[in-house]
Amino acid sequence: MSPLSSDIKSDVDQVLEAIIYLYTESRRITKELARRADLTGPQLTVVKMLEQIGDMSLSELSDKIRAQNSTVTGIIDRMEREDLVKRERSKEDRRVVFIRLTAKGRELAREIPVEPMEIFRSALESLSAQEMRDLMRIMTKLARRVKQQIVRHKVGDDTESEEA
Repeated sequence: MSPLSSDIKSDVDQVLEAIIYLYTESRRITKELARRADLTGPQLTVVKMLEQIGDMSLSELSDKIRAQNSTVTGIIDRMEREDLVKRERSKEDRRVVFIRLTAKGRELAREIPVEPMEIFRSALESLSAQEMRDLMRIMTKLARRVKQQIVRHKVGDDTESEEA
């Protein structure tokens, strides 16, 4: 292996370590905050997202938290039983159901001091405008290539197992 290849491998390993660190820290923080609030990690994410963004349709929520509608439906069902959220049909399109925090859900959201994304947001805001543009360009390129590999290798596609 040439020295350049070794340097590139080392750089790639360092970037992967940083990505894994960010991912695991996000999950760890989410899990700890959720435990303190007697929620699951996904429920905490939903509560904080609805607090920040406001009412969302099930599809929008699924897209935002990168989960299938059926998974989010289960999360929302449990949260509705706990009186943290309520479903409300759109007046414009009766097929659309919005998820809204209840008074109990809003109170809980206020009691949760910080959400992992706020920590990352704060760290990102410390970057210069040029660093932010560079990072966005690189992350977009990386995300596009990961999506291409997922499609090419059909990673995470469980439709075959569902049809069997």
